[in-house]
Amino acid sequence: MTDLVPTAPTVPALAEHEGMLLATTDELPGFEIVEVLGLVRGNAVRVRHLGVDILAGFRNLVGGEVRGYTKMLAETREQALDRLRAAALARGADAVVGVRVTTSMVMQGAAEILCYGTAVRVRRTEGV
Repeated sequence: MTDLVPTAPTVPALAEHEGMLLATTDELPGFEIVEVLGLVRGNAVRVRHLGVDILAGFRNLVGGEVRGYTKMLAETREQALDRLRAAALARGADAVVGVRVTTSMVMQGAAEILCYGTAVRVRRTEGV
């Protein structure tokens, strides 16, 4: 277990999320996938807030970013990633590869963010 890696190299498609390597790619440069543990996912659903809706209505008249929605969706995305990470850790994973994030409307005024990928165990390759 000492050859498992707690930190990520600097690669644009690779990020470390609270000690877990998350990658949008199917491979991790500088690492060897030693075991595939299977599909993991994390999701979160948020509903709009009346106060934000009122401000969004005004913003719709003049244009521009609706910061309340931007903040809400960013927080929801992080919660979904946290849940993905927890699912991977529960399987004993060191990393998740092929991470994807999708959004869907589940009802009027409510959006789901779903993160999914493949949980794996990795080992740093020699010479890296």
